[in-house]
Amino acid sequence: MIRTATSADVPVIHALVRELADYEEALHEARATEEQLREALFGERPAVFAHIAEDDTTGEPVGFCLWFLNFSTWRGVHGIYLEDLYVRPEARGGGHGKALLTELARICVERGYARLEWSVLNWNEPSIDFYKALGAAPQDEWTVYRLTDGALARLGS
Repeated sequence: MIRTATSADVPVIHALVRELADYEEALHEARATEEQLREALFGERPAVFAHIAEDDTTGEPVGFCLWFLNFSTWRGVHGIYLEDLYVRPEARGGGHGKALLTELARICVERGYARLEWSVLNWNEPSIDFYKALGAAPQDEWTVYRLTDGALARLGS
């Protein structure tokens, strides 16, 4: 079952974010606190959104997705950028990842959004195979750039 996250889900979302960071061998980079997630998701001006995947039998959270709106100047409409998608290892293969993506695709169709986009690490072959099986196409002609920490501070000051 997929449902929209509530503020009561913030601790589990935080735990799942940390599990994802550990899976991606970058736990040391996962600095977000529960308070930051609560503010971003449920504060005065929420700018990100989340859904929870629950085990059909126990109702326990087994995965999540966190997303926000982007905008295509070429299409003239919004889209969804999927920041995180994670399903706990013991629940993989149960359809939770597909159900989360299906819900985001449904939102796109319902709201007239043009795109559902995300990034995947080049070494994450199981996820790449999963995404391709759903019909997703890699955007190989684009390279992601990022400014963080010192480089961001230098440019911004």
